[in-house]
Amino acid sequence: MTDAADTTPHDATRDWRDTVFLPKTDFPMKAGLAAKEPAILERWARIGVYDTLRKERSGRERFILHDGPPYANGDIHMGHAMNKVLKDIIVRSQTLMGKDAPYVPGWDCHGLPIEWKVEEAYRAKKLNKDDVPVDQFRAECRAYAEKWVAVQRAQFERLGVMGDWADPYLTMKYEAEAAIVGELLKFAESGQLYRGAKPVMWSPVEKTALAEAEVEYEDVVSTQIDVAFEIVDAPNAPELVGAHAVIWTTTPWTIPVNQALSYGPEIEYVLLDVLVGGELTTSSNEQVQSSRQIKSDTKILIAADLVSSFSKRLPIHEFVEVPLWRGKGSDLEGATARHPMHALGGFFAKPRPFLPGDFVTTDAGTGLVHMAPDHGEDDFLLCKQYGIDPVFAVDGAGMYRADWAWLGGQGSVINKKFVAAEGPICTDLRAAGALLAASDDFAHSYPHSWRSKAKVIFRATPQWFIPMDKSATQSPARLRVSGRSCSQHDLNDAGHRLPETGLGEGLSASDTLADLAGPPPTPPASGRGAEEGNGATLRQIALDAIAATKWVPARAENRITSMVSGRPDWVISRQRAWGVPIALYVHRQTGEYLNDPAVNARIVAAFREGGADAWFTADHAVLLGAGYDLAEYEPQRDILDVWFDSGCTHVFTVEARYGEGTRANLYLEGSDQHRGWFQSSLLESCGTRGRAPYDAVLTHGFALDGQGRKMSKSLGNVVDPLKIIGESGADILRMWVASTDYFDDVKIGKEVLATASDAYRKLRNTFRYLLGALDGFDEAERVPVADMPELERYVLHRLAMLDTELREAATGYEFNRYIRLLTDFANEDLSAFFFDVRKDSLYCDAPDSVTRRSYRTVLDVLYHALVRYAAPVLCFTAEEVWQARFPSEDRSVHFLEWPTLPDLAADGALIERWRTLRLVRGDINVALESARREKRVRTGLEADLDVRIALAPPLRAIEEVGLDAFTEMCIAASVEVAPGDTAGAAVAVVVTPTEKHKCGRCWRHLPEVTVDGALCDRCTSVVA
Repeated sequence: MTDAADTTPHDATRDWRDTVFLPKTDFPMKAGLAAKEPAILERWARIGVYDTLRKERSGRERFILHDGPPYANGDIHMGHAMNKVLKDIIVRSQTLMGKDAPYVPGWDCHGLPIEWKVEEAYRAKKLNKDDVPVDQFRAECRAYAEKWVAVQRAQFERLGVMGDWADPYLTMKYEAEAAIVGELLKFAESGQLYRGAKPVMWSPVEKTALAEAEVEYEDVVSTQIDVAFEIVDAPNAPELVGAHAVIWTTTPWTIPVNQALSYGPEIEYVLLDVLVGGELTTSSNEQVQSSRQIKSDTKILIAADLVSSFSKRLPIHEFVEVPLWRGKGSDLEGATARHPMHALGGFFAKPRPFLPGDFVTTDAGTGLVHMAPDHGEDDFLLCKQYGIDPVFAVDGAGMYRADWAWLGGQGSVINKKFVAAEGPICTDLRAAGALLAASDDFAHSYPHSWRSKAKVIFRATPQWFIPMDKSATQSPARLRVSGRSCSQHDLNDAGHRLPETGLGEGLSASDTLADLAGPPPTPPASGRGAEEGNGATLRQIALDAIAATKWVPARAENRITSMVSGRPDWVISRQRAWGVPIALYVHRQTGEYLNDPAVNARIVAAFREGGADAWFTADHAVLLGAGYDLAEYEPQRDILDVWFDSGCTHVFTVEARYGEGTRANLYLEGSDQHRGWFQSSLLESCGTRGRAPYDAVLTHGFALDGQGRKMSKSLGNVVDPLKIIGESGADILRMWVASTDYFDDVKIGKEVLATASDAYRKLRNTFRYLLGALDGFDEAERVPVADMPELERYVLHRLAMLDTELREAATGYEFNRYIRLLTDFANEDLSAFFFDVRKDSLYCDAPDSVTRRSYRTVLDVLYHALVRYAAPVLCFTAEEVWQARFPSEDRSVHFLEWPTLPDLAADGALIERWRTLRLVRGDINVALESARREKRVRTGLEADLDVRIALAPPLRAIEEVGLDAFTEMCIAASVEVAPGDTAGAAVAVVVTPTEKHKCGRCWRHLPEVTVDGALCDRCTSVVA
């Protein structure tokens, strides 16, 4: 400030800028996050922020967000970024609220995604993975996973995700593999494990069973065929003998495995006569030469309601209903037909029975369904009920096994040419005179492996299951073949080699599975599971656990309840090499798995010492111990479903680190995990602990491109989070995540990111203003709340209201609401109002002015509150803001807790008064903006305002604060307020250019200023 002797208050030519108290800060408006953030990360690592927090919060209430494991195979994508940032925001907000909130990141390191990548490298070198020793192959899978764990860890850290990166959990760590096999053995010891055969989704490309979560559905165009089965016996309707029952299917490759036909007992069927108008043709109307044609007296049996649609598939024919027979499906009881390829003998010569099926409808087809128990859930269950078992004709690669009488050694069944209307299956059926129609034009949705993108098939193979509807005391535990107990060794002894990776690859046509661990259960209509004996079923326990869990959003509960209510038994075996083996010994004669706690303990100890590899290199005689003869037991070679691995993470992460019985407070993943990790974790924990492993589950949607489309490399619309971080910084990405309504699918693109960047810029500008305005502030300047002007007390009340709302939003995981509340407060309450009104006092009042000191006191409170509120979301920027004011080598903004605000007595009248004043100010600003556009005034300081108000509350509010304070609030030269006619509006404002002169220092137009540029009384006092 200039010395008093050098000041001449009435000197209109003096430049007074050096006497104004302008904000001062080195905090830059340009963020430069991409360059700054790595240095901040290095500092956090150097001072050990995460470890320090664990020490400082020790003994506090704990909040555990258990991390769902991504696969360690490739750079992170936007879904990863969204998921990890949201988790970090939650963990940081819980830490801010004073809790001990550890975060242990983890990775899924086993299973097909990683094994597939290693196999791709083999294929590129024209090598066969099956020719590589299993220990070598597993070592390469481990090395591949280790590589990508390191890459992804660095990428997640670059997002600002705070966690125990030095000691993450990995499903391939020895202690994790030991825990996983230990959990499997708990299921075995409680009888909740059985080996049976029924159709599961199978990938012929990856040669393994797949879980529902590993399958995606794509639109395809398939071949549809109508096939005639000649009826040879019909006790209740002899008129049908010699006629042909017609079935329709879109999977022609299942016809060589047909074993029965199914009808709807209440469906009405008719007998039709075929009037031949020419040779039998395909729907493409290309004439086909066949060794046998449908004769003019051929009769066809189909559902009455489907005659019209059926006839359209055979346009060359006409149909006439035979009046001699029309009946219900129940009349077909006891009837049999012969397979179109019956002349091949053996399996194909057996009569095909007609079976009643409640799943048969007249929605499409012919009202008769061909049954292949190897390749359909309904087929399997119905045929099993009548003693008809799978025959395993299709091998793991989708080929008919070499000894199969029809098409042996041929395939693949997912090959479009193989099943086409002109392919070998249809060609043979046509030659046999059984193909009534075939076309390659049926559009529908079909399951594909999400890894290889190839079609999957339903295929019956012996697998290990965890039953959903049997109590622990009654779960089946053996596999039976041909009415007797059987083991893998028995199947091998049948003369057909089985591969080392699993069962069921080479049975002969005479082998059947007659009693596959008892009849598969049928869930009751309620979906709650049937309680057997005195124990609840896994389904029932899981549904009860779902009801006891908090689901965010609430609608998620209905989704997972529906899935668990209707899901089949859990197939936990996979025919692969990279994973945790199903470490069981099966008796070669009885088929029972060994259930000895002492043996199980040795297995777990071996895994803890040498990991899962120990099973493949073990001396099994030692593991079995002296009480058992290895020659009598077959060590299992299948590995566990990777979902079982990840379902056990709560055991070797949450319980191992925080104590047995500890549950996670929260699981958080994408909505697809209702059928994945949420469910596998639920079932694993319910089966071994009788409860869910979590108290609450939060699900978020998927990240789509700016137009709302799924991101795809083929579309070229992939938004790379690493590129965004490299160009704009992680805090921009974090701002976007917090601002989205992430409970649903969200969009990200240039426009969306621009909006997030703009919101970030405004919030950064607020911090910059606070830092500048607080330059030099110390405790001696602080003013007690009671001595503050009303405006300051009002802002503190608004801050207290914000504080309550932010805490509620953070507790409810509503961070889109959280960040919106924070930015709206900064923009509307502060920048557009409080800062605007008080900038004159900040710049021009004397340092000892009560108003200025009160303002700076409130700014200090705001700074301490806002930097904390922002820290969970803008973790880097909050650190920068904190260090700009309180530089420290070993402290961080993230050590701070939720702000403690000044004590305020409830004052609803004050809040309502200032709310009303702000509404009036809003109307005045509209009038001033209009005057500026018309160039009648340049700023509000040049305007005299005549304000007419029709309502009493605003008039009363202005009177209570005083006209001077209201004028200062309006930032005008003068304001006159009076009741009056407002022409229907709440407020009417007349703006007139002022004739008062402008103070050369504060730029206010005041009566005491005699000439433009001279000083007003206040400024005269201050500069003196």
